Amino acid sequence: MRISNEITERIKQAADIVEVVGDFVSLKKRGSNYTACCPFHNEKSPSFNVNPVRQIYKCFGCGAAGDSIKFVMDIEGISYGEALRHLAQKYNIEVEEEQQTPEEVLRQNERDSLYIVLNFAQKYYQNLLMEHEEGQSIGLSYFRNRGFNDPTIKSFGLGYSLTDWDGLTKEAAKKGYNPELLEKAGLALHKEADPQSNRATRYYDRFRGRVIFPIHNVSGKVIAFGARILSADKSQPKYINSPETDVYHKSKILYGIYQAKNAIRQEDVCYLVEGYTDVISLHQAGIQNVAASSGTSLTEEQIKLIARFTNNITILYDGDAAGIKAALRGLDMVLEEGLNVSLVTLPDGEDPDSYVYKVGAEGFKKHVQQATKDFITFKTEMLLKDAGDNPFKRAEAINEIVTSITKISDPIKRQIFFKRTADLMKMDEQTLISEGNKHLRRREDKAAEKPAQSKPKDRFRERPQEPADIHFSDNFIEEEFGILVEDSVPNSVPDVAPRHEPPTDLFKQRLYFQEQAFVKLLILHGQTELETGISLCRYLLHEIGEISFENQLFDLVLNIFRQRFGLGEIPSTDYFLSHIDPDIQRFSIDLCTSKHHLSENWEKHDIVVPTDEELLHEIAFKKILRLKMAYSATKMKDLLNQMGKITGNSDEEFAQIMEVQRQYKFYKNINDLAAKELGTVVPGY
Repeated sequence: MRISNEITERIKQAADIVEVVGDFVSLKKRGSNYTACCPFHNEKSPSFNVNPVRQIYKCFGCGAAGDSIKFVMDIEGISYGEALRHLAQKYNIEVEEEQQTPEEVLRQNERDSLYIVLNFAQKYYQNLLMEHEEGQSIGLSYFRNRGFNDPTIKSFGLGYSLTDWDGLTKEAAKKGYNPELLEKAGLALHKEADPQSNRATRYYDRFRGRVIFPIHNVSGKVIAFGARILSADKSQPKYINSPETDVYHKSKILYGIYQAKNAIRQEDVCYLVEGYTDVISLHQAGIQNVAASSGTSLTEEQIKLIARFTNNITILYDGDAAGIKAALRGLDMVLEEGLNVSLVTLPDGEDPDSYVYKVGAEGFKKHVQQATKDFITFKTEMLLKDAGDNPFKRAEAINEIVTSITKISDPIKRQIFFKRTADLMKMDEQTLISEGNKHLRRREDKAAEKPAQSKPKDRFRERPQEPADIHFSDNFIEEEFGILVEDSVPNSVPDVAPRHEPPTDLFKQRLYFQEQAFVKLLILHGQTELETGISLCRYLLHEIGEISFENQLFDLVLNIFRQRFGLGEIPSTDYFLSHIDPDIQRFSIDLCTSKHHLSENWEKHDIVVPTDEELLHEIAFKKILRLKMAYSATKMKDLLNQMGKITGNSDEEFAQIMEVQRQYKFYKNINDLAAKELGTVVPGY
């Protein structure tokens, strides 16, 4: 299936990079750009930069770069075509495509197929809830008793599964979905075939006679389901969940994060609860910055997911002993990630769902405001209460609290918590600090004792030693040469950085940098007119003739300009910034993105710095001369090496020497003339 060029261009024009990235990461304005902690690698200081003028992003830490489409591809791990469809849906752009047959579905990337069948299942379950007699009498009655209204049911995609063994499986078969695909999506199970009884392999539904809670990823795609039984059958578990699949990893997702992400950003805090109904009830009550860990301890991946939108977590758990213990498990990990974590206990016997139903939204918010305590204070008070006057238990409590404080990377925050803990425990602050320093030293010593291991390669910084042939993606071929190719399926992780590292040979290195500078001029200023009717592109291409560049990536860009110029057009900077080939796109973004900018104070003090545009004619002239010098010097070196291998003992070899000498003089003349124009002293060869 293919999206037309016209629709693709509409999607590109509509997709605002700040809005698209902002769906996944909390951006902060800095000057004319936006910054955030990079979602593609672990960092605590923001190095991820979004440029709304150029409509690009770049991380100065790991090298991730691209436009809106590339960002969606990398953050979701999906293909180019699927990223276009995602953005089309976001911006309400109708994508005209033919209805897919079951065979076409199977030919798609398996991840895409899983999303399709999971979306089908969600609609099937919700239709049963709202339209089927069994769904209305059992499932809908349950949700109504919980106080859920129709907008809430629709927002969370709630549904119901019939008690039939194979209701979903049969309906899916009618629509052409393969039963093996249902099983891969976690929707079906199977019993093996029995040759003795001539019984074929039988597929049946995983979820039967249960209310259904779809689980969405950050972008809103259904990736799994949770299901609650409503009967009193004690032989069945109360809740069952989808198994791990290619698109669902329980430790990496939070229930309700899709519905909550904007509110989390606005409120600058994420309320964390345990269950599905806790999330839904609070959301309906107007407290929408809430997500659930689904009864598991927080994982590192879940913490990083929250950190995309806020640095503040407030945990709302049941007020009983089990709830409190659950609240404390793994929270040191949150501190290590640099987030601020607080806790709120609810009255005994209450959970967020029941309590907000009892006291209403305002009463709930008031309780949260009054009962919120930072993690260290909460833990200190709880452990001291549990220890009582027992000196041994108090010593254990102190040690445990000090350990938690040392997990905090910010020394100022550590100092504040040492002081507060000392006041609560009525003991000397310096004693706690000294004990904390011992913990930190032991941790450093332990880390130093580990055998030295090579650091894992950063997928954005990894470079091949020798540039292999540049791979032309299907989309690149289609865009550049008009050959229709089906949507390609890029890797689910961001691509390795472009193959344009400078070579080690000094002569080739000089040539590399001159080729790079030349291509930079073309990309950034190719359309600029030096004088009426004479564009920079025309001037540069005319001056270098038909030479090819040594670096394959630079030569590829050069040939794009030649081809397009021959068709009467000059590619713009934006054309390369959103180019379908990842190497070209990232290289272009590197050219347009800088860590540093001139201070506004320069303008205030009338310090004028001429721009490249103002000096373009002079810059272009010098770049051509330097390129000719580097190109001819490389050729001269190669010719000298070639001459050294010819003995001249035969007439044929003598003729070869004469030809090499002729070529050498030709390039030497070019080199000398360029050097004379530049006023450069050329060393002898």
